[in-house]
Amino acid sequence: MNARRRAVLAAGAAGAAALTTGCGSSGGGGGGDAGSPPPSADDGVELARTADIPVGGGAVLKERKVVVTQPTEGEFKAFSAVCTHASCLVSTVSDGSIACPCHGSRFGITDAAVEAGPATRPLPAVRISVSGGAIRRA
Repeated sequence: MNARRRAVLAAGAAGAAALTTGCGSSGGGGGGDAGSPPPSADDGVELARTADIPVGGGAVLKERKVVVTQPTEGEFKAFSAVCTHASCLVSTVSDGSIACPCHGSRFGITDAAVEAGPATRPLPAVRISVSGGAIRRA
């Protein structure tokens, strides 16, 4: 019985260690703050053309899970298109808001701050670069 108890405790400790490791820092050296997403395989990939992003609006790039906005002329922003409430993809950008169809959450196009819940956290920012009419993931 004593050996069996030790085996159960050892298995539990190994499981706890695996969970802790999975929740820890990626240590990716991205140089950003704790809220920055890790580097992506999409880095450098063209997401959209500046001409395709309306001023005061934006576009949801479902295949990349990114939403790109242009709050004011020449100012481009990008955010994760995955809603922070229930992980649905946002679907539209209109009237200065990014909308999630699942439960009605809305986010601002300037900073992705929550404008209407049930989401309580903004959409995470995605780093981009804009050059020669191309918007690329940075």
